Amino acid sequence: MQILSFPEEATPVGLRTQVRGLQEQAWPSAEGTVAPDGAPTHDPLLRPWSMLLVDGGTVLAALDILSKEISHAGARYAAGGLSTVVTRQDSRGLGHGRHLVTAARETMLARRLDLGLFTCDNPLRTFYERAGWQVLPGTVLVGGTPQDPFPSDRPGFDKVTLGGFFSARARQDRTAFHDSRIELYPGEIDKLW
Repeated sequence: MQILSFPEEATPVGLRTQVRGLQEQAWPSAEGTVAPDGAPTHDPLLRPWSMLLVDGGTVLAALDILSKEISHAGARYAAGGLSTVVTRQDSRGLGHGRHLVTAARETMLARRLDLGLFTCDNPLRTFYERAGWQVLPGTVLVGGTPQDPFPSDRPGFDKVTLGGFFSARARQDRTAFHDSRIELYPGEIDKLW
């Protein structure tokens, strides 16, 4: 087993096709809305970085790291977030997803991001905490755009915000991210990365 990493657009088509299949199993798209095999999933302005856990050419788990600069509480930060985290159905419960999510955290640190921020469905919070992420109490990510915001506390959502503080400045400012609304604004394609 090995972890392979690529800019999303440089992921080999055969691997990207497998990832698309896993994503389609996890989040079935509406009839006729599936992107062509190998096509990018994310907004290129978010510099999508794909990480795949592969065994003998078979993708067992995959995720993408999206990143951008954000402003919060009067400061600017290089932020990243996890997106499209998925594990092959017949490989779930074996630790593959946690292994990959833990490696993604280390990748964000190595890429010199100040912090990592993302949301997950509340039942998955323990999974991410076991991989080293911290729940940010009372924190809401505001996705979408300033003109068309998409907050993680919208009706019908059961989301929790997780974070990791990598730079010294982000660790020092950690409490500014608790009980707050963070204007992420990743755009129309990746509304809440």
